[in-house]
Amino acid sequence: MSDRSGGPAAATAPVRVGVLGPVTAWADDAEAALGGPRQRAVLARLVAARGRVVTAGRLVEDLWDEPPQGALVALRTFVAALRRAIEPGRAARTPARVLVTDGPGYALRHVDVDAWAFEAAVSGARDQAPAAARAALDRALGTWRGAAYAGLEQPWAVAERGRLAELRLVAVERVAEARTNLGEAADVVPDLDAHVIEHPWREEGWRLLALALYRSGRQADALEVLRRARAMLTGELGMDPGPRLAELEAQVLRHDPGAGGTPGADDVWRDTTSAYERVVAAGARARLESTTTLLRTLAMTGGDGLTAARTQRVAAVGAAEQLGDPDLTARVIGAFDVPGAWTRSDDAGLAAQVVAAAERTLAALPDDTPGAVRAKLLATVAVESRGLAGARGPQAAHQAEALARRSGDPAVLAFALAGRYLTRFEHTGLALERDATGAELVSLAARHGLATFEILGHLVRVQALSALGRWSDAQRHADDAGALGLRHERPLVGVFTAWFGALRAAASGAPDGKDPAARAGVERGYRAAAATLDDAGMPGLTEGLLPLAILALRVWHELPADGGPASPRETGAVPTLDDTDWGPYEPWARPHLLLARGAHGDAAAIAAAAQAVRRIPDPPPGLLAEVLWVLAGRAAVAVGDRRMAERARAALAPAAGEIAAGSGVLTAGPVQDHLDALTAFLAG
Repeated sequence: MSDRSGGPAAATAPVRVGVLGPVTAWADDAEAALGGPRQRAVLARLVAARGRVVTAGRLVEDLWDEPPQGALVALRTFVAALRRAIEPGRAARTPARVLVTDGPGYALRHVDVDAWAFEAAVSGARDQAPAAARAALDRALGTWRGAAYAGLEQPWAVAERGRLAELRLVAVERVAEARTNLGEAADVVPDLDAHVIEHPWREEGWRLLALALYRSGRQADALEVLRRARAMLTGELGMDPGPRLAELEAQVLRHDPGAGGTPGADDVWRDTTSAYERVVAAGARARLESTTTLLRTLAMTGGDGLTAARTQRVAAVGAAEQLGDPDLTARVIGAFDVPGAWTRSDDAGLAAQVVAAAERTLAALPDDTPGAVRAKLLATVAVESRGLAGARGPQAAHQAEALARRSGDPAVLAFALAGRYLTRFEHTGLALERDATGAELVSLAARHGLATFEILGHLVRVQALSALGRWSDAQRHADDAGALGLRHERPLVGVFTAWFGALRAAASGAPDGKDPAARAGVERGYRAAAATLDDAGMPGLTEGLLPLAILALRVWHELPADGGPASPRETGAVPTLDDTDWGPYEPWARPHLLLARGAHGDAAAIAAAAQAVRRIPDPPPGLLAEVLWVLAGRAAVAVGDRRMAERARAALAPAAGEIAAGSGVLTAGPVQDHLDALTAFLAG
């Protein structure tokens, strides 16, 4: 049984509702008196909404073709009567627990519904062994008492009846397939023969009948069934049989003993894409939603897949907006709920386009739009605004989280928490708050099978715990993230765990930081981690990261940016202003590089360093803010710039108890050490 969030319903829930037949309900194991047809229709309409809120206005429209005067009052009367029927023991003036009022409408909560359980059983059977699938589906089919929503003829009820009838046929066919795979092929033939006579357009029914005949040793009969199917499909519908039907015919002709076996991944991909091309018309709205879902998966692969997903996502959103349907646009935008573990966008221009589209869609949605839909749009605004100054990102994240918590949808809440994490950088020193968000993400995602968000939660905790100096705990979460990444084919996880390994080596080697050999070893670790960024498709992470890591390490140990005269000059090891791409970190690196030149006799470089310090901007809000403020503050001390030193000290003060390692990839050492240096300079 399922509740509205998709998870298990409360084991002690006393209220059961049945719509797989006439609409009925049971409260405390007794059948409830649901009243007349229209009153029953109210309960059935809320079942069809699957726990989502249905506004009173929508209910009125769905109950009457032409709502009479006083329809809203009648609706409230129906709701009150239903509440008395399904919660007979509820004390007067206490809130309803099952048929609840939520904002402008009503919804079902804490209820077992046969249709919801049936759908869950059919979906779950796909991943079960034949015996388990057969048992689960037999139980689910046994809950049917007649035509779904029997006696209700409103358009929404007719549509739901058709959808559930189609799902029932899928269940019947999956039972037949399970029985065939369990060695009961001959026993299945009569049932399947009747099935294809009653439903002649179902290719899967024909395929299973032919397979059962073949597995029963009746090759000629199997071929005859396949030929009948081909003649019917081409003659009546003008279409060729699908690839699975054609493949089975080829296997039977060549006496393949594995005919009809469980298809491999390539077979499933081929068959599904072929069926989709045949069934879904070009330009159909369904294609936009399906495309975005595919792009979501593509983005998880990293590299060219991530790059292509970013670009094509913007194209899909633009195509949806052109259709003038804000509900469709909201679904297309919300389907790409890809979280980020890094606070700098990979393509700020594309991100800005997505944010603008999400904001336009939010403004265009009708007032009765479910909170979960708005939450996903707001979370998108937050995620795509990461690394930008201003209040909109954090504000959108806060609004998304509030709506998501009220919606009860765990996937929406997980995405909202991802947005909250990416915008929780209003000032330095917030590692503890981000760790709490990461912990909630891990717990929530593990309970509801949201692997992508579980991985994100572990990575967030790696970052936060690094800032808190809890290295063994951070390592445990890095290991958990790595294991999940391998299991679910998320190659980008390895990038972050490799960098964490280099960071931990740098942090643990602190006492030997000025030893050239030890420092060279740590810097080699950073370069090895940087190799994982090749073709990762994450320029927001890649650009300037390696030289910044080495520079932060040297500044922590109060060494010149070039490592000093004793530094081994390995290729790529020594940052210089001339041959290093510092990416967005150049303003914070430049003063240190000029100071290193000045130490080698370039007098003009010292004056240029002082000018460069005065031009250092505030770091963007994100995982590297503490490190960049450390670089700014230390450069200010070196050139004697009291104003910049004051700014850096004020900015770093909230992080006094942390390590400048909250990125989980590089470190500039304990923040307090740098605060002490700034305080001493300012006191002088």
